[in-house]
Amino acid sequence: MNVPIGSRLDPVDWGVIVLYLAGIIAFGVWLGRGQKDTRDYFLGSSRLPWWSVGMAIVATETSALTFIGVPAVAFGGNLGFIQVIVGYVIARVVLAIVMVPHYFRGDIYSPYQLFEGAFGPAARRTAAGFFLIAGTLAAGVRVYVTCIPVQLIFGLQESQIFWAILLFVGLSLIYTYVGGVKAVVWTDAIQFCLFVAGGLFTLWFITRELGTGWSAALATAGDAGKLDWFNSRFTLSAPFNIWMGILGGTFQVLSSHGADQLIVQRVLACGNVREGRKALILSAVIILPLMLMFLFVGVMLWVYYQANPEFPIAVPEARPGVGKNDYVFPIFIITAMPPVLRGLLIVAILSAAMSSVSAALAALASVSTMDFVKPLLRRERTETWYLRLSRQSTLIWAVLLILVALLTRQVTSVLNAAFALNGLTSGPLLGGLILAVVWRHGRALPVVVGMLTAFLAMAAIHTGLNVFWPWYTLIGCTVTLTVAAGLRRLLPAQSPAT
Repeated sequence: MNVPIGSRLDPVDWGVIVLYLAGIIAFGVWLGRGQKDTRDYFLGSSRLPWWSVGMAIVATETSALTFIGVPAVAFGGNLGFIQVIVGYVIARVVLAIVMVPHYFRGDIYSPYQLFEGAFGPAARRTAAGFFLIAGTLAAGVRVYVTCIPVQLIFGLQESQIFWAILLFVGLSLIYTYVGGVKAVVWTDAIQFCLFVAGGLFTLWFITRELGTGWSAALATAGDAGKLDWFNSRFTLSAPFNIWMGILGGTFQVLSSHGADQLIVQRVLACGNVREGRKALILSAVIILPLMLMFLFVGVMLWVYYQANPEFPIAVPEARPGVGKNDYVFPIFIITAMPPVLRGLLIVAILSAAMSSVSAALAALASVSTMDFVKPLLRRERTETWYLRLSRQSTLIWAVLLILVALLTRQVTSVLNAAFALNGLTSGPLLGGLILAVVWRHGRALPVVVGMLTAFLAMAAIHTGLNVFWPWYTLIGCTVTLTVAAGLRRLLPAQSPAT
């Protein structure tokens, strides 16, 4: 494209964007007042309302990539992705019933403390280490992918993407550094409302622009097969199918919402088991219609461009890991939306991006401080010292996310890299957590070996077999459980500390 697309933004659009960024940062900093210890910083003193936590859970897992990528899936295909979301709902209900009570037994900061209670510190450090490594890499990849459409929106050159990365991480760092998880949860709740409003407004706006009504637009989409969603054919490779949702999707979210600090930290910010369960159930109620809404945005965009062939989709040169369809929604926002409304939709994209960054920073800082540094210190320190360390670790993780995002420019397919990095560790983490809950006590060796074997197995599967990412967690979990159970039979019983 010869003219930078960012040049289409009006001054009023820039005003909306600047006001939003300034307001959300000021609000997050204001929420950070009065913090005294790590429980304030990492768990919001466990006094956050369940409804705000429920919205923050959805905002945490819904990045700008979802805001842009899910419509792209439907634009280029159909509604089949919704089958995977069925498993997302099932998993949340199971976790609310089974796992939430375990999170509120004792002074828990992360799910990895359950590993230590059952198998000793070696198991805890292994699980926490898995999260830190994979969490940093996956979050850095998401930062880079998020910056690609933002680079398009603001008309930045390829060499200037560093500034987009710095913008996202830097702005999210300010209120996370000062306000801790309390600021993260409340700003995530606000940002959740913004991108839901953005999706609903887009559906209304496209229907109005078509002038044929919602029913006629759906009829056009249905005739082209864009509304097809059910596929009962079992396969480990693409495309999406119902078994991939019921089995693969369920296990994927059992791990991401049960064994991953990114989500568990939000549940722990609730006051008790009842509040934590309500937060997870609320996220289960929200996630299906939310994803369906963004899929319909993609369908309606397809109908719009079919009805307006004289208005071509001008897509810039392909970038690693991002297909042409991923540009459709951002380009529509820039070229078809009127001023002010255009600025508000850009704000919705920014809010989704900042939610995922701030959540990653809070979770990484929490695990590195509470699961690694604090247990290894030989003498006790004051809460003021730990609070200062927590903020310093947040800053360090921000720098690491920027570095990973910059290095990601060399990866051939960043989207696949993000899913693969999560899939390599999600199965081992879920398998280890299941063993901690079921076995309750035992030696660390079988669990650690099982998790490491599963990690290596998933790396081999990713590089050598055509297995679609929704199956990764189920396979990795099965390997962990099988190896750990077999090794436990071979080894003599031993105390948890050895």
